[in-house]
Amino acid sequence: MDTSDQLPMLTPADIERPSPARIYDYWLGGSNNFAADREVAERAAAAMPTLKAAIWANRAFLRRAVKALVTEYGVTQFLDLGSGVPTVGNVHEIAQGADPSCRVLYVDIDPVAVAHGHSLLEGNAQASVIHADLRHPETVLEHPRTAELIDFSKPVAVLMIAVLHFIPDEEQPGQIVQAYREVLSPGSFLALSHAAPDLEHPTEQAGMIDDYQRSTRVRFIHRTPEQLRAWLGDFAVQPPGIVQVNQWRPEAENDQHILRTYGLLARKES
Repeated sequence: MDTSDQLPMLTPADIERPSPARIYDYWLGGSNNFAADREVAERAAAAMPTLKAAIWANRAFLRRAVKALVTEYGVTQFLDLGSGVPTVGNVHEIAQGADPSCRVLYVDIDPVAVAHGHSLLEGNAQASVIHADLRHPETVLEHPRTAELIDFSKPVAVLMIAVLHFIPDEEQPGQIVQAYREVLSPGSFLALSHAAPDLEHPTEQAGMIDDYQRSTRVRFIHRTPEQLRAWLGDFAVQPPGIVQVNQWRPEAENDQHILRTYGLLARKES
């Protein structure tokens, strides 16, 4: 790890305050989480019985999208924003399994996620992780490791998976997405997933989100497919469109009734 990417030390307050990245890790069966994270995760899962299915469906969507990007579209560069704690089916494993030349840069604000990422990627010259806030695109894009791994004159896939729902409207998520879109060359992609209002369980969802926000001190905003499309500019949404993540090119029969999380893959044509 170079000196430009030294990690802040975790304080007792950091450990006691639940983290979205570590909560997500727990839902996926990971071990890089603390008691406070597990308590919030269990309360949320109890409030919304479909929650864990949605989390796993979102992770499967990520894997399918990355595989398609490499095998169908020939993309070999990935910028994974808000990547979270490394867990099963990481982007570099899927991408490099399909094409060993693939390069992957993970970006996360959680120091635990970044520390475990460094450990996981030790010895992998084609993948790295940086401690940065995706809400500040210039910091990410101008980071030395970004320059080393990612060539923006060639196609790049920017991944924003289950992360933009933590950015409230007043922080201009659309402008953040635009800043990343603008540096991409033709043939590049944006893969995105985002939580949406659950029309079948609105009361349960509202209660779960209220507890989640109080516990983590992080906002959580549901948005509709129409709102997601507005962020894409002139990028062309690829088939099958903006759909629930378990309906995006499913590999097998799946449950139609999960917590509403939408996914999409969009391409910069020119």
